[in-house]
Amino acid sequence: QVQLVESGGGLVQPGGSLRLSCAASGTIFSIGTMRWYRQAPGKQRDLVADIVTSGSANYADSVKGRLTISRDNAKNTVYLQMNSLKPEDTAVYYCNAVIQRLPGTPPFNYWGQGTQVTVSS
Repeated sequence: QVQLVESGGGLVQPGGSLRLSCAASGTIFSIGTMRWYRQAPGKQRDLVADIVTSGSANYADSVKGRLTISRDNAKNTVYLQMNSLKPEDTAVYYCNAVIQRLPGTPPFNYWGQGTQVTVSS
């Protein structure tokens, strides 16, 4: 069994900052790409950022320069530092990870339960 547990969401004023965390636990042999998605009410779930094991990252154009993804491989954890937040960043944020549970077995995609981020004055 593998679980991804997110934390760090909440209510913040425009221009403020939040840091999201997502920790993977359970039977884990290796973790590949880790991603953050977000889904606003009535909209599709969109990719925000991803990061590979080496630390190389990619970002959606809408968040470049404001959001930073990072990971701690020793802790099986991915982070999303969010600065200069805007009302349009309001969404449920989900983490995703490609995880191989045992050597020689295929990796699978796992999702966290989501954490709400609300940017409002």
